[in-house]
Amino acid sequence: MAVTVGARLGPYEILSPLGAGGMGEVFRARDTRLNRDVAIKVLPASFATDADRLRRFEQEARATSALNHPNILTVYDIGSHEGSPYIVEELLDGEELREQLNQGAILPRKALEYARQIADGLSAAHAKGIVHRDLKPENLFVTTDGRVKILDFGLAKLTERRGDTGTGGRGEEDPTLALSPDRPVAPSPRRPVRTDPGTVMGTVGYMAPEQVRGQEADHRADIFAFGVILYEMLSGRRTFTGDSAADVMSAILKEEPPELGEANAKISPALEKIVRRCLEKKPERRFQSAHDLGFALETLSSSGSAPGSAGILPADAGGTTARPDWRERIAWPVAAALLLLIGMLGFAWAYFTRKPEAEARVMKFSINPPEKASFDNIALSPDGRWLAFTAATGGKLQLWVRSLDATEARALPGTEGARLPFWSPDNRWIAFFSANKLKKIEVSGGPTQSLCDAATPTSGTWNRDGVIIFSRLGGGGLNRVSATGGEVTVLTTPDRARQEIVHSHPYFLPDGQHFLYAIQSGQKETRGIYLGSLDGKPRQRLLSDYSSAVYAPPGFLLFRREESLLAQPFDADKRRLSGEPFPVAERVGNDAAYTTRLNVSVSDNGVLALDSHVNRQGKQLLWLDRGGKQTGSLGEWMAFSRPWLAPDEKRFVAERADANGLLDLWLVDVPGNNATRFTFDPGNEIFPVWSSDGKRIVWLSTREDRLRIYQKAASGAGQEEPLFNLSGAIPVDWSRDGRFLI
Repeated sequence: MAVTVGARLGPYEILSPLGAGGMGEVFRARDTRLNRDVAIKVLPASFATDADRLRRFEQEARATSALNHPNILTVYDIGSHEGSPYIVEELLDGEELREQLNQGAILPRKALEYARQIADGLSAAHAKGIVHRDLKPENLFVTTDGRVKILDFGLAKLTERRGDTGTGGRGEEDPTLALSPDRPVAPSPRRPVRTDPGTVMGTVGYMAPEQVRGQEADHRADIFAFGVILYEMLSGRRTFTGDSAADVMSAILKEEPPELGEANAKISPALEKIVRRCLEKKPERRFQSAHDLGFALETLSSSGSAPGSAGILPADAGGTTARPDWRERIAWPVAAALLLLIGMLGFAWAYFTRKPEAEARVMKFSINPPEKASFDNIALSPDGRWLAFTAATGGKLQLWVRSLDATEARALPGTEGARLPFWSPDNRWIAFFSANKLKKIEVSGGPTQSLCDAATPTSGTWNRDGVIIFSRLGGGGLNRVSATGGEVTVLTTPDRARQEIVHSHPYFLPDGQHFLYAIQSGQKETRGIYLGSLDGKPRQRLLSDYSSAVYAPPGFLLFRREESLLAQPFDADKRRLSGEPFPVAERVGNDAAYTTRLNVSVSDNGVLALDSHVNRQGKQLLWLDRGGKQTGSLGEWMAFSRPWLAPDEKRFVAERADANGLLDLWLVDVPGNNATRFTFDPGNEIFPVWSSDGKRIVWLSTREDRLRIYQKAASGAGQEEPLFNLSGAIPVDWSRDGRFLI
C-alpha cells in the first residue's frame, strides 16, 4: 500500500514521512479526534497474509499499550488500511541513545540516570510478562527533556520464524528488523532522520549467551543486554567486539570486557560490580529481576554525589512543606540496607509527625556480605545500631554482627550452624538456634550458652521480662522458656477440631505480654495471623493471611500478601487494626527453609531491613567427594530441602514447600528434573530417610496430635502407614542391613 501526504488511515491524517526500513514506513500524522500528533508505522502487507504473525502482532501491541509506563513508548491504536496493518504510537522528539554513544562515553551521573529509567521500564514490562529480547541503543530513545523511552517491545519475538538460527530471534530474510527509520520520532535539528539499515553486529553485540546458543531466553536476557548498554555508556566503547558476527558471538560466550576503570577512572567499584553482575554468562548469576537491578542503581544514584561516593544516601533533598497524605506520614529518616547481590534493601520506619511542615526523608546505604558469603537470616538490634545475620562462608554457616556505622562485619566464634537470630531487649544478647538447641551469645562475643532443646525451629522472640517464645516446625504449639534457660513449657496448643496444624512465628508487642503469631490450618477460616497473650487470655484473629507478622513503630503491622510487604495501621495499646493495608515493598523475601517466615526486621526506633528477593529458597544441590571437592551438580536452582539419595543413586527424596508454606516430600531424578509429589497430607512431612534396600521411605509427619513417623513404598504405591508411636522422634538413618532405624 502506498501512503501519501494527506491520506487518511481511519481518523489519522498523514502529515509527513519520518523514515522507512525493513519493518515498513513511519509517518507523522494527526489524530483528528483528539487533535494531537502521533506516529504511524505502516507494516508490510505480508503481516496481513500471515495469520499467525498478525495474531501475535495484535497481542503484543495490546499488551504493550497496556503497560502505560513513562519509560516505554506508548502504543495508542492498531488498525489495517488496504490490507496493510499499522500501529499508532506516541510521537517523540529527541534522539536515539546510539546518537549520543557515537560521541563517546556518557558522563557517569547521566549514564546512571539513563540506566535507572531503562531498568524501571524493563521492570514494568517484565511484570506483565513481556520480554524485549532485542534491547540495544537503537531501541532506546532519549527525549529532549532527558526521558528514556524503550522502543519496539516484543517485535523481536514477533518476527521469529521457523528455522531461525539464533541471530537474535530475527528471521533470516532480515537480520536487522528493528531499524532506526522505524522510530516514531519527529525530526530534530540535532538529529536527522536516518534511512540506512543497521548491521548484524548491532544486534549480535547485545545478545545474551543463551540467545547466541539458540536456547530459550527469558527476562534475564534483557538484563544481560542492559549490562552491555550500560558498559558502553560508561566506557565509550563496544562491550564485545570482533571482525565478524561469529567473532562477536564467541566473545559473548567466552570473554570478559576490560575493566571499566581502565576507560574511566571516575567509575566507582560499586557501579562496576553492578555492570559485571548483569554481564554474567549464566542467567542464574545475574540480577534475577529488573526490580532488584533498579534498586541497586537507585542506591548509587540517590546520593548527592558521584557514583563513587559512599554509603548514606539522602533522598528528596530540599523537601517540601506540603502536608503529607496518610501514606506519606510514614517518614523514613534512617535506613539500613543489606546486600545488593541478593536484593536486600532497607528503609527506616519513623514516627507520625503532627507538624505539616516536617520533612519526610529517606536514608539508605548498602552493606556488602562477608567475602565469598551469602546472607541467610537477618535481625536488627532494638536500638537500630546493630545488624545480626547468619551467612555461609566456604560452606560454614555461622552468626555475624555488624554495627551500622562500621565498614566490616565480624563472625562470632562458636556459632557454627546458627540460624534464625533474634535480640534481647537490652541489645546485649543474640539468641539463635543451632544443633537442635536454643542458644545465646553476647554481641561482644564470648562463649555460647545453651538454653533448651529446640529441634526444627522456625523463629523466636524475647521480651523485657526475660521470657522467650519460640516455635518449631513439627512442634504443634508455641513454647516458652526463660532467657536464662530451664524448663520449656507449652504456651499454645493447636485446636485439632479446627484442623490447626502448627502455631509459628511469634513476635512480642511492645508491652511484652501480647504477641503476634501465625496459625496454619486445613480450614481457610481458621488460618491466619493471631494475637496471643502470656496470661492465657483468648486469642484474637487479626488477619486471614498466613504469614509471619512484625510490629513496626509508631503503629503498624507488617505482613506478606503474595510477594508484597504490606503495612496496616495497628494500635498496640488497644490491640486492633484500622484502615486499609498499603504496600511498603512490591517484593519481600521469605526464609530459605520456612517460606511463611518473612526475612524482615524492625528496630524499636524505626529502622527496617528487608530482603526483597522472593526466590531465595532455591538451592543448588552439589556432588562432593569425601575431601569436600565439588565434582558436579544436580540441575538448576531448586526449592528442595534435606535431600536423601536413593541407594541406586538414580533419585532423591526431599522436602518442598507449597504455596501455604507446608512441606511435602517429592521424588526427583538425579539429573534434577521430573519431580513428582510423594506425600499429600495437609500436615508437614519432613526428615525423609530412604531404606537401604531402596524399597521404602520413612519420614516425620505433623498430621496427628503429636509428631509421628510414617512409612510408604518408594514406588508411591499403597497407603502411608504409621511406623512408631515415639512422640517427637526424628528419623536420622537406616542401617545397611535394614534391621535398625536410628
